[in-house]
Formats: sequence, C-alpha cells, structure tokens
Amino acid sequence: MKYKFVSFILAFAILLSCSTTKNTVSQEEDAHIYNTREYSIQSVLWQQNAGEYRALCYQAFNLAQLRLDQFLADESLKGKKLAIITDIDETVMDNSPYNARLILDNKEYTAADWTDWVNHKTALAIPGATDFLNYAKNKGVEVFYISNRMEHEKEATLENMKQIQFPFADNEHLLFKTTESSKQVRFDKVLANYTVLLFMGDNLSDFSSEFIVNSTQKRNQIVDAIHLKFGYNFIVLPNPMYGDWESKGIYQGKYNWTTEQKDSIWKSNLKGY
Repeated sequence: MKYKFVSFILAFAILLSCSTTKNTVSQEEDAHIYNTREYSIQSVLWQQNAGEYRALCYQAFNLAQLRLDQFLADESLKGKKLAIITDIDETVMDNSPYNARLILDNKEYTAADWTDWVNHKTALAIPGATDFLNYAKNKGVEVFYISNRMEHEKEATLENMKQIQFPFADNEHLLFKTTESSKQVRFDKVLANYTVLLFMGDNLSDFSSEFIVNSTQKRNQIVDAIHLKFGYNFIVLPNPMYGDWESKGIYQGKYNWTTEQKDSIWKSNLKGY
C-alpha cells in the first residue's frame, strides 16, 4: 500500500507539472502572438505624434506648390487642361487611427475591417493637404484622386472628403480600384485628356507601374535611375506604417509568411555594423 501511495503521489505530481508547463507554454504563446503587432507601434506613434512627421508633410506640399507655380508660369502650357494626380491614403488622408486599432486589438489587416474604418468617415486631412489641393483648384488645375480603395467604398470616401473640404470630391475625379491594383490604366485615362503637372503619393506605385516589382533591390534601382523626378513632378509623402516597400520589397510579394518567418525576415533585412 505504501508503494501504491507513493506511485500515486508521483503520478499526480507529473500530471500537475505537465498542466503547469502547458499553461506556461500557452501564456508564452499568447504573449508571442501579442508581440507580433509590436513591430508597427513605433511607426504609428511617430505618424500620430511626431512634429517631424507634420513638418515633412508641410514640406512636401510647400514643394508641390512651388513646382505648381513654376509649371503655371510656362507659356507653353497656356490654354491646356491641367491636372494633378494624387493618391488618397497617407497622401492626403490620414488613416493612422485604423492602424492604431489593429495594434490595440492585435489584429492583422482585413478588407472587412478596412471598409468598416472607411465607413466611419472620420479620417482627417494630412497636414497641408487641404490648403494645397484648394490652391491648385483656385489656379485652374483639376485634381484626380486615383486610389486603390474599392468602388463600394466610394460613397463613404466622398462624404469624408467633403467634410475635410477637399476640392473635386465627385465621382468624375475619383478613380478607384476595380479589378487590378496597378493604377496605370487610370493614369492613362487622365493623361489622355489632361496635361498632368504633378503626381503625389506615399507609395512608389502611385507614380508608375514600373515600380510594381517584388524586389527591394529593383525598386531602389528604379528610384536611383529616375531620382531627378522626385521633388520635381513626383511628390512623396511619408508613410512608415505600411506599403509596397514591405509587401513587395521585404516580403517579396508573398502574403503567407508565418509570424516566425516574418520575424526572421525583418531581422535579416536590418543592416548593422
């Protein structure tokens, strides 16, 4: 009986140990899952709080206005239909609250959650955007918003744009995504009828479909090859939160990486000394 009792105690201790280990592993897994969103905290905090972010936005629109005035002084453009093509998200409208919500809820992007954010119609203008876009309108230059928001999001987007006093907030000037992400067909539609003075965006594909490549090296090589366009008729807005630099560059166009693989990819792309 003594040996049976000792065996029972040992078996119970082992079971208790296994249960405790399992709970500890589970807690560690939960902590690890939570930590997978932490990589984006710094970028969202910076966009929402840094005066430097606001300064860069104002700088971009100040430069855009300077270039616009220079173009308008060109006699060869007199009498032509003039336009600006701009992206929407993180170029003229701030969606950082959506990205902050993903962090707080520890969730990845989903189309449904994004549409829910769009339908809130509470995005604010990027600093300097409203003044510049209305300046262009007052100078007789039309603004076309070419975005990869979906067609079913257009009505809510228009209402949001009107709230923040964007000019040309109408169906004619909003060209949203239908079947493909490349904006080239929509660019060409505007270019067929207008002389486009400026392209504005936070993502390189907002300027040319040439940038739609799944390679950081190739994207950077293209930037270097046409570097004189940036600050001339290509105006770039800062966006550290997301973009093709990550999805097509760091992730090489693949969307099925596991959390552990992403962590390895992030670290392998860091350049130390």
